[in-house]
Order: sequence, then C-alpha cells, then structure tokens
Amino acid sequence: MGITSIRIPDDLDKPLESLSKKLDRSKNYLVNQAIREFIARQSLEDSRWQDTLDALASIEAGKSIDEEDVNAWLNSWGTAARKPLPHEG
Repeated sequence: MGITSIRIPDDLDKPLESLSKKLDRSKNYLVNQAIREFIARQSLEDSRWQDTLDALASIEAGKSIDEEDVNAWLNSWGTAARKPLPHEG
C-alpha cells in the first residue's frame, strides 16, 4: 500500500472531520472512498468519450440507419406486425 500525503484546506477539513465522526469512519477511509469514486467516474467518462469517438467514426464511414426505419421498427413493438431490426443502408 502506498502512502501519499495531502494538504486539506480548512473549508474541507472541518466538514470531513464532522462526516468522519457522524459515520464513525476515519478521515483516511472517507478520502480513499472519494478518490475511488472519482477514479471510477473518470473511467466512465473516458469510456463514454471513446464511445462517442467510435460513433462519430462510424457515421463518417457511412454506417448509419435511416431515422424513419428506426421509428417504424420501434413503433411496431408490442404489435402483431413487429418489424425486424433495421440494418445499415
């Protein structure tokens, strides 16, 4: 386990201390939880950004499905005449 020293400004330290007492957890535990959540959120944002880039590349390559075909397919859900999944055109 690595050791990192951080400086916490008073405007964060006081609420952190209060939360620590309220939850009966150490400040160290709370800081580590916050870092974990931040890293997970950043990872999700990175993944979403890559998905966006992939989608844009797909569009630029001409891989798309006409909106009318998608709407017709969606509107057929729950009916006896459900349409098959539309394909790239």
